[in-house]
Parts: sequence; structure tokens; C-alpha cells
Amino acid sequence: MQSQNRFFDDLSKVLNGLAGTVAGVGREAEASARERAKEWFGGMDFVSREEFEAVKEMASKARAEADAVKKRLDALEKTAPKSTAAKPTTRKPAARKPAARKPATRKAAPKKTTPPKSTS
Repeated sequence: MQSQNRFFDDLSKVLNGLAGTVAGVGREAEASARERAKEWFGGMDFVSREEFEAVKEMASKARAEADAVKKRLDALEKTAPKSTAAKPTTRKPAARKPAARKPATRKAAPKKTTPPKSTS
């Protein structure tokens, strides 16, 4: 025997519709929160993963080049003759003469001009 109760059928349809609506609202809220977080982090001048990896690779290459140059310099220093090495000089600095003083000059007073006399 199968009993059909219209009330329970309608209630199940409403609950299924409500569940779908709640799921849609949840997805929309998640997308909105994701967008706001992206804007917030974007305003903080964070770098993307790709930019970070590119700079990391550049730094690694620069470090490798610096190590290679250091090894090369060490090898050159070992093979360089000792006589060409720069010797520290113990020179005495030259004595400075005091600067000669210039005689003080007086500034000339500005010339006074008189307006022409009017003949009336």
C-alpha cells in the first residue's frame, strides 16, 4: 500500500528547492569573498608566485656567477707573482699651507640720482 500525502510531497519539493538556493548563495558568497581577498591582497603589493619564482631563479643564477668569478679571482691571485702585489705605502702627507687671506673690499654705495628740475 502506498499512501500519498500531498503535504509531504510539497514539503520535500520546498526543502529541495531551498537546499539548491542555499547552495547557490554559498557559491556566490565564496566567489565574492575570494574576489574581495584578491583585491585586498592586491592592494598590499604582494607578488604573484610566477614573479617570485622568476626573481628566485635570477638570484640563483647571479649567485652562481658570483661564485664562479670568486673562484677565478682566487686562481688568478694564486698564480700572480708576489712582487707585483701592491705594497702599503707609509708616506707622510704633505703639509698644507694656510690659505692666503684676501683683503676686505668695501662695497660702493649706490649712486643717488636726482630727478631733473622742471622749468615752468
